[in-house]
Amino acid sequence: MTATLPSLSAPLETLLAAAKARYDVAFEPVSVGGTTLDILQITDMDAYVERLLADLPPGMPLELPFWARLWRTSFLLAYFVQRLAPDGRSLLEIGAGLGMVGLFAAARGFDVTLTDIHPEALLFSQINVLQNGLEGRARVARADFTKDRLGRRFDCIVGSEVLYIEKDYKPMVKFLLAHLSEEPGAEVVLAKEYSRKAKKFFRKAQDHFLTSELTMGYKEDGQDAGDAATGEKHLAQIIRMKRRP
Repeated sequence: MTATLPSLSAPLETLLAAAKARYDVAFEPVSVGGTTLDILQITDMDAYVERLLADLPPGMPLELPFWARLWRTSFLLAYFVQRLAPDGRSLLEIGAGLGMVGLFAAARGFDVTLTDIHPEALLFSQINVLQNGLEGRARVARADFTKDRLGRRFDCIVGSEVLYIEKDYKPMVKFLLAHLSEEPGAEVVLAKEYSRKAKKFFRKAQDHFLTSELTMGYKEDGQDAGDAATGEKHLAQIIRMKRRP
């Protein structure tokens, strides 16, 4: 687990070997809006967390691997982004994790930059970029949206479930302002689980952004084939933010 990760510029085979040396992984087909991509995932997350707990020094808190999950809200954000016209536009995903939203945006035609702070997340994202033949439209870079600056602006900035740490709200607003294009039509699109209110974030953002919200949802299939009645419903809010004139 502590071995040095290969450079993200390494071939797919080298990157995949590094992932397999650390985790039990497999590519899983993920479909959103009629597009299907192969997403590398940890096959048994419960077993992985148990292994982390077993290796954890006494008194050390466990840092859960949130980057390794395919969040249900991300499916809805990916679906929403596919409805946007790419038109050669650039898109930045923050807190990308496995990179699902940005990957579907790249498949749609956006010029995409996937960012995260976790080296393993960047490894998985780069593998997924190469596996799906999207290297001409997507690249992976480390970025901490609480303090880093990338030196460029983007037509669209997206993020799924990035509003769960309150102390990050103020620096995140500054990051969004520093990286969102000043051209008309540029926007930030964030998605969060419906029950997560994040009111303090929107209070901090309201001086700089005009905000609109859309509620989206879907119902998962039941455990038995065709048993939709037992499926779990998931609701998310899609927040669109544009610079105040």
